[in-house]
Amino acid sequence: MDLAARIQQLEDLIREAKSMPLSSSALVNREEVLAMLEEMKQVFPEEIKQARWVVKDREELLAKARRDAEAIVEEARREQLRMAQREEVVQRALAEAERIRNEAAEEARRMKLEAEDYIDAKLAQFEAALARITEELLATNEQVTRTIDQVRAGREKLRASAPAVNPEIGPEVAFPEEES
Repeated sequence: MDLAARIQQLEDLIREAKSMPLSSSALVNREEVLAMLEEMKQVFPEEIKQARWVVKDREELLAKARRDAEAIVEEARREQLRMAQREEVVQRALAEAERIRNEAAEEARRMKLEAEDYIDAKLAQFEAALARITEELLATNEQVTRTIDQVRAGREKLRASAPAVNPEIGPEVAFPEEES
């Protein structure tokens, strides 16, 4: 399950939690929420592995572009040597070799720029996903903090409204007066 699905699951758990009577607070199973958060933490390394894979893929793509460019240049050199017997042919070969070299350099540059653009886009997506996840975790943390504060306030109210206890005779119980 990916990180977005885990966050959705946590959000659903909070939305479906039992409401506290007369309150907007909800009861959430702490262990379940903490377990979900731990699972989310474990997904982060996978996202980082994917980013590293993208960088590795870029480097491989650039290496292939270099090899292709070198192969094109090498082919141009061989062609140049074959044609070096005649001056006119040599001149054409030099011009062709230069054109091929320039073409190869341009192709390598284009491929490098495309690879960098691709990697930049993937890293931007990864950065946006991490930012969104961070925001959602912060919002969840704020909701949990508010819930805890509301629970504490409710407990304080209950303590304040509890009947006084006389240690000798027990709690004082007020009975409603019967109407005659």
